[in-house]
Amino acid sequence: MTLDATQYRNIIGQFATGVTIVTTAVDGRLHGMTANAIASVSLNPLLLLVCVDKEAHTHDHLSKAGSFTVNILAEDQRAVSVTFAASSEPEEGRLQGVKYRLGANGAPIIEGCLSHIECVVTEHTDGGDHTVFIGRVLAAERYREAPPLLFYQGQYRKLG
Repeated sequence: MTLDATQYRNIIGQFATGVTIVTTAVDGRLHGMTANAIASVSLNPLLLLVCVDKEAHTHDHLSKAGSFTVNILAEDQRAVSVTFAASSEPEEGRLQGVKYRLGANGAPIIEGCLSHIECVVTEHTDGGDHTVFIGRVLAAERYREAPPLLFYQGQYRKLG
């Protein structure tokens, strides 16, 4: 069976994912984007990957920075996800109104997230219209117990 992009998107949309904000910093300027294409790669060494659309503003910033932080969002952070998912303006100004602190790698850690994972890029590879960035985990912290923000069939969802 041959699939087109719309059919594939509908099928892969059956796979429920968590929602994250991937942040980075370049020359003191902060950037971020909503992402659900992340995965743990290895426990030894600790590696995580994030897939970033080559057209996303954050793509080039992440390439230059060489580091990123994945902020895992809670169910009550849907508005934060929507803020970072908007494509009408560059990611650079999107931290306005969103509380954060800077991590050891210089990237923002979003206040109220369930947890965060700080990484330094060890390699990147072409993934069609995306780049797959593999990061070595430098630090991570779990903050609170709460339901995660989920994405399924093109919509935000709740557990249960």
